[in-house]
Amino acid sequence: MSEPPRYPGYDVLAKRDTPSWNAKTREVIEQRLATPNVPRFFSAEEWAIADALCRRILPQTDDGDPVSLVALLDAKLLADHGDGFREASMPYMRDAWRLGLVAIDGEAKARHDGRDFAVLTDRERDALLRSMQAGEVSGKRWSGLDAKAFFARRILVDVPALYYAHPNAWNEIGFGGPASPRGYLRLGGDRLDPWEAVEAEPGQERAAERENHHVV
Repeated sequence: MSEPPRYPGYDVLAKRDTPSWNAKTREVIEQRLATPNVPRFFSAEEWAIADALCRRILPQTDDGDPVSLVALLDAKLLADHGDGFREASMPYMRDAWRLGLVAIDGEAKARHDGRDFAVLTDRERDALLRSMQAGEVSGKRWSGLDAKAFFARRILVDVPALYYAHPNAWNEIGFGGPASPRGYLRLGGDRLDPWEAVEAEPGQERAAERENHHVV
């Protein structure tokens, strides 16, 4: 059973045609929401591995409309939206992801009688990923890629960032989206502008929901 929403009744997309968002914000968000849920950069095999990986890094409930993190990752790599720099010890972003996914799948096959990473149980996937995080995997399949660095500098950087760039995540945390053009005025702790979502206190969910239906 999932926990009740912290911001009941709040939908950041209700701000679309209000002073909170300008034309550029609307354009960017609409493109993000329209991201095709099919491989364009990844091969079908890479997509399956990346999808399984994303689902363990940031699990989502089946309630509502889960974000396709693999689709957002695929789009990021297709557009080649990198960090603006590359650490000397890491391959180029696109290369790192391709090498990393192949290595993860190879690790899964070596540990689990030839089974692909995409078909492992959640517990088996998590154990493999913990080994990566701890730097406990090595061998030819990791040639040219440090597993621990890939986990810390690519997986944990890219996947959560993609989720929290999506309106579904903004609804969860009461975020209003980009600050342009309206901006935020009350910057002190526990001070909200009238267009910010109201977090529900225990027992006050209905009251918060009524308020959030009018937040634009």
